Amino acid sequence: MLKKFIIAIFPIFLLTACIGEEGYQNSNQGNFEALWKILDERYCFFDLAYKEYGLNWNAIHDKYKTLVDTCDNDRELFTLLGDMVGELRDGHVNLISMYGTSYYWDWHLNHPANFSDSIQRNYLGNDFKMTNGIKYTTLKDSIGYIYCGSFSNGLNINNLSLMLLDLKETKGLVLDVRNNGGGLVTSAEKLAASFTNEKIHCGYMQHKTGPGHNDFSEAEKIYLEPSKGTIWLRPVVVLTNRSVYSAANHFVMLMKELPNVLILGDKTGGGSGLPMSYTLPNGWSIRLSACPTLDARGEQTEFGIEPDMRVDITSRDWDNGKDTMIEAAKTIILDYYKKKEGEQG
Repeated sequence: MLKKFIIAIFPIFLLTACIGEEGYQNSNQGNFEALWKILDERYCFFDLAYKEYGLNWNAIHDKYKTLVDTCDNDRELFTLLGDMVGELRDGHVNLISMYGTSYYWDWHLNHPANFSDSIQRNYLGNDFKMTNGIKYTTLKDSIGYIYCGSFSNGLNINNLSLMLLDLKETKGLVLDVRNNGGGLVTSAEKLAASFTNEKIHCGYMQHKTGPGHNDFSEAEKIYLEPSKGTIWLRPVVVLTNRSVYSAANHFVMLMKELPNVLILGDKTGGGSGLPMSYTLPNGWSIRLSACPTLDARGEQTEFGIEPDMRVDITSRDWDNGKDTMIEAAKTIILDYYKKKEGEQG
């Protein structure tokens, strides 16, 4: 299933527009109306949400408007408005105040975990190496294993090059990004750029151009260009689960277009909108998805990216401390070489 192999990574900027909504008073109703209006004019996934689960944003307004005046204090108002924000089912949409931050977690909580730290330790062992927060080692059968659990740290091309050189004697890589909740898209792109020797079209980005739900710019192409460091073109199997989100979702989108890469596991969690922040009359902030990202075929990635091969950790393997997904990735890499040897023989 892997394609051809040889040997030889746009940040999710959190853009902030600290603007109060003029004309809205600092009252329960004023803050509610300002919040609903900001989202109505600037959030970018209304049509997609309608298609996915039937979201009716005008009905949400009517539902919560009747409840706002039942709030006796700011804490109750924050809870209510946080619930309204949660109707968007978007982990990038957060209401932020002195009382905390509202989050929507169901994008991954209602799905199989498909990852275990304790099982992973059976593969990493005690002598793994680490660079820029990325753990790596060589597994049995001369297969490299890389675990990138976050893109929160800035990745260094020199460190990535040394890591790949450390693994140069292996047949292929199992690149595990399960439970990677995102971080810097620049880091995701630096890592992805280590696996191509040519400029490749990997997706599109659009920008909101007006208050209408469909007011978007023409789609701009997203390209992945080769790293200036070490390039790896042997087989790579990327492991994913539903907790792969935001910048990590972007990473999977990029890697899916590379000829030496197979995506294996569960559908990613999504989170493809470029976040921006706005301010309510009372000083609370609303963070929202403002610019959608689409894959190379023009399909939305907001609600996740399907793997090339669906594999879950079985309950039997889980009980026995075995990772079904790592084992499947190893088999794919080894089968590639067996097939190659058979063709040459």
